[in-house]
Amino acid sequence: MAFVPIAVFLSLCVLFFVVFKAFDMTALAMSGIVALLIGAVFARNYGAFWDAVMRGIGSPTSVSIVVILLVIGMFSALVKATNVSGGFVWIGTTLGIGGAGFTLFAFVTVCVVAMSTGSSIGTMFTAFPIFYPAGVLLGADPALLAGAILSGAIFGDNLAPISDTTIISSSTQRFRRKEGVADISGVVSSRARYALLAAGISAILFLIFGGGGEAQGGASAILDASSNPIALVMLIPIAIMLIVAFLTRDIFKAVTVGLVLGTITGLLAGLIVPADILGVTDGAPTGFLVGGVASMLGTVALVISVFGIMGVLTAAGVLDRVVDALVRGKLARTPRGAEAAIAIGSSVTTLLFGGVNSASMMTFGPVADEIGSRMNLHPYRRSNIMDCFAMGVACVVPFLSAFLFIAALLTSGYDGVPALSTTQIFAGTLYPLVLTAVMIFAILTGWGRRFEGPDSAVSRTRDLSQPGVEPELAEASR
Repeated sequence: MAFVPIAVFLSLCVLFFVVFKAFDMTALAMSGIVALLIGAVFARNYGAFWDAVMRGIGSPTSVSIVVILLVIGMFSALVKATNVSGGFVWIGTTLGIGGAGFTLFAFVTVCVVAMSTGSSIGTMFTAFPIFYPAGVLLGADPALLAGAILSGAIFGDNLAPISDTTIISSSTQRFRRKEGVADISGVVSSRARYALLAAGISAILFLIFGGGGEAQGGASAILDASSNPIALVMLIPIAIMLIVAFLTRDIFKAVTVGLVLGTITGLLAGLIVPADILGVTDGAPTGFLVGGVASMLGTVALVISVFGIMGVLTAAGVLDRVVDALVRGKLARTPRGAEAAIAIGSSVTTLLFGGVNSASMMTFGPVADEIGSRMNLHPYRRSNIMDCFAMGVACVVPFLSAFLFIAALLTSGYDGVPALSTTQIFAGTLYPLVLTAVMIFAILTGWGRRFEGPDSAVSRTRDLSQPGVEPELAEASR
């Protein structure tokens, strides 16, 4: 009966994303709260059920994710308010890029914008109206252009240190030999090898196959309306924030530096005015500080509801039984098998959540943490496998993916430009497909595999439960 809340939650997720095609984090959070209310009715002890819920919500992991998301929301809103994408549009207009070159340009630009904002869906709503109609009119292949925009948004979400998925994937993986969870900068640094390789391969493919359309008139007007070279100055505070994040490994310090420098830069460049920072209009508070916090409230509510459900599953012993069953199985007896189990579990959970990888990683994160830690896999490695597979093919499956439904919606409504189906966009969304192949290669070959503890250099390809294995190695694995 402990599965009643999660069954209700997943059913409502399918209802919203697949049936109603409504993509809203607040609706998902409501689903989680309703699931808890229904689950409590089936509990043997009603009071103990809610005690377990509160323990889950009040866990250090849950609280840290909530605070980080609220802080990150303000910086993301600042970047959007200064229209960084307009600077890249100016570059494309100046260089006169068209056809396959524009498809590649759109991919690279959206990658940078998504990295700057940490929001894949937010970036899609900004990028599609600018790049899709203009690119098609300049001779880009519609399906590959739409796939390039979506791929860039997913890449930014995958690698950005201020992305909610990066925060969740790192914060759910704990160290065993010291206190704390995987730091965001360390996770991003170790993830870069996989994401950049997949992005490089995707970029080459976009350049080779991204043309094929017929150039038409009207593209210049669309691009000129969005062009703003001054917006490129915002790349300076963004770069400084990223450098501070990697050097200090302190996301709060990095965001503080980014907010202060970004606000000053935006004001001096004339991209924002004081009222854009904080103001009141008709009695309602406005500005990117308020808007940034408000934009994250739905995700924060989702975090609270999901961790409440996790608290119930933990108190009922469900997570321990699931992990024990996976670890005792043949698949998870070696580090490679444990990684495969994390990959499969992350992919399946993402499918169940309609491609909403933040919710899927919040749900599967504790399981990945237990499976990986029993093989002594480093928290960075666990986080990367879970995140990259959640950002892979599983998040762009036609008829199930929130990303594809939104992308299909954003390709419609333009004169002389074809609207695309989810299956057409899926065929052009190369980054998640290539990323999945890269991660399968990493698991099979051990590329990037890292262990926690002093014996990290020892090969872990053997079954650690078998006789003849060094006692200290077997103990470390436990």
